[in-house]
Amino acid sequence: MHVVVATDGSKQSLAAAKKLMSFADPAKITDISVVGVVSPYASVAFADEISKEKPHDRSFREAAEDAVATVAAVFEGWGPQVHQRLRSGSPASEIVKAAKALGAELVVVASGSRGLSNTVLLGSTAQRVQHSAPCPVLVVRPVRKK
Repeated sequence: MHVVVATDGSKQSLAAAKKLMSFADPAKITDISVVGVVSPYASVAFADEISKEKPHDRSFREAAEDAVATVAAVFEGWGPQVHQRLRSGSPASEIVKAAKALGAELVVVASGSRGLSNTVLLGSTAQRVQHSAPCPVLVVRPVRKK
């Protein structure tokens, strides 16, 4: 089974990767492709909450590369072969294209990683992926604080 794990550089996308590991059987997963998408349309392409460098010192592409590498590192030693992939375009569209091209049997995305204001203005990437993906989609919602 090939799994696509999408990241936007947010803590929530890192949590989504860890959620997959909490219940999936690594013996049944052959490949994991961690996909980051640099959007040429956004003024802020990546949340950049998980890298150690200051965001203003780096390009969107560098932030995306670091986010993909950070999420990929979560799967190190878990079993499946891990691939790092960077794409450019509309995040939802590129995640779906990657899933189709790779023959993915599951896509993992975070929900609510950019907050309500961006969801209202831009729409939910997770919703669009869920609607258009060629395979099941695991949408990992943020944990509510009690």
